[in-house]
Amino acid sequence: MSVDQIVQLIQSAIQFGTVILFGAMGEILTEKSGNLNLGLPGVMYVGAISGVIGSFIYEQRVPAEEMSGVLAVGIPLVCCLVGSLLMGLLYCFLTVTLRANQNVTGLAMTTFGVGFGNFFGGSLIKLTGSDVPSIALSATSGYFKTSLPFASELGWFGKIFLSYGMLAYIAVVLALCSSYFLNRTRPGLNLRAVGESPATADAAGINVTKYKYGATCIGCMIAGLGGLYYVMDYASGVWSNDAFGDRGWLAIALVIFTVWRPSLSILASILFGGLYILYLYIPAGMNLAVKELYKMLPYLVTIAVLIISSLRKKRENDPPAHLGLAYFREDR
Repeated sequence: MSVDQIVQLIQSAIQFGTVILFGAMGEILTEKSGNLNLGLPGVMYVGAISGVIGSFIYEQRVPAEEMSGVLAVGIPLVCCLVGSLLMGLLYCFLTVTLRANQNVTGLAMTTFGVGFGNFFGGSLIKLTGSDVPSIALSATSGYFKTSLPFASELGWFGKIFLSYGMLAYIAVVLALCSSYFLNRTRPGLNLRAVGESPATADAAGINVTKYKYGATCIGCMIAGLGGLYYVMDYASGVWSNDAFGDRGWLAIALVIFTVWRPSLSILASILFGGLYILYLYIPAGMNLAVKELYKMLPYLVTIAVLIISSLRKKRENDPPAHLGLAYFREDR
């Protein structure tokens, strides 16, 4: 493999990894509150289609040459955050207020989110009258993909570190801020206490419901940005139904791989991205079935980490003690 191919592989791994980095960060915040949100793929899907709807309306109303960069980015971004927030509120209402089973609720929300996205995505495709089952939002996508102007002048360094759109850098900043928040601030430590023992946190005067709602809704909004990034940057503004694939499940696997630490998720997301797209760099003569096996690598690595962490039996590598369980205050 040549130097150019290695640089290209790293670039692609970072771009792919950014999608699941957003999802993993959102899920880590959610799970630190004790909520296990298996509806993450649906949340990311709704975040993506909400941003696409906002972008589509803006492109239909404003000619490309008259577009404002702030609005071209801001409208899809706000729509994405609102759609993801509503999914978070729905999940919290069902699991925190009504105390529904978290596993069943999450899986139902994944099915709902994918169906929601495909319905509205298909409707937009029909509105455009396109001959292909997709829509292209190239005008607004260009603003999301804008990189630093001098990146191309810095050779391999510029290509690897400076050639991405703004959302890629926002993902890294959010991961570092999340790590600081969970480990160095009082609200972050309170959140972790809620996830470990809500009864104890409640007895100490911490509002368990508020922290669960807050962490889950913010986590869903962050995860939704991953869906928006996939469409507007990674896929260059092209929406196709069911094209999102298993990236939401990869994000959940990344949470386990990083043992619930946002700071580790930055490099781990790049590793996952590289492993997932590695099959694209395999010699053309290799059997197609063998190439598909390469897509299993991130999951196999996650299983290996689970086995190793279980054997080491370190408490700091375990998930929150109350993860996936409803809190009944009257049982305190």
